[in-house]
Amino acid sequence: MRFLLRRCSKCNRYSLKERCPLCNEETVSAHPAKFSPDDKYMRYRLAERYN
Repeated sequence: MRFLLRRCSKCNRYSLKERCPLCNEETVSAHPAKFSPDDKYMRYRLAERYN
């Protein structure tokens, strides 16, 4: 039952469902991606986050 927790991007509530039960918006995984020191795309993800 690991990594089942999801978060609504609109109302920031947590749920186990694909859609938020409160606002019916699509939910995303609440867990960050695994860290790898050899990640060749880290530069692009950081640029996307801070732009």
